[in-house]
Amino acid sequence: MTTYITFETALRIIENAYLVSAGLLLAGSYIGLTAIEKMEKSDDNFPTRQFGSR
Repeated sequence: MTTYITFETALRIIENAYLVSAGLLLAGSYIGLTAIEKMEKSDDNFPTRQFGSR
């Protein structure tokens, strides 16, 4: 009984891991940008005083 995997199988495993990590990176950055945009929009609802304004 052999316990090794073929080169093609190893390459496919690495390829799948790369694609999953790229997808997770894109999803995480999309969620982060959405959160930042939401925080910026919520800041517009609360007027703040600028330096020098009365």
